[in-house]
Amino acid sequence: MNVQTIIEAKLTETFEPVLLTVENESHQHSVPPNSETHFKVTLVSGLFDGKRPVQRHQLVYKALSEELAGPVHALALHTYTDAEWQKTNVAPASPKCLGST
Repeated sequence: MNVQTIIEAKLTETFEPVLLTVENESHQHSVPPNSETHFKVTLVSGLFDGKRPVQRHQLVYKALSEELAGPVHALALHTYTDAEWQKTNVAPASPKCLGST
């Protein structure tokens, strides 16, 4: 199973998301082809109600602790309650990596 699929499965199991997107952005960085090291996660969950953004991120880090200790080098997190997501409906674009080709 690839890293992206593992991330998707763990976040789905842990957060029962209203919306989940996991994008492999490794190709935008100075890594070998077909790497799975840099990901952007957009996660909307009722479990985030009443939690500050840092608390939400800590929950995601806990759920993905094995991946963060191993293959994942960078994880861009965009975590929302359903009400917050209804106001924005879009996660910010990731900045370009200075070392990308």
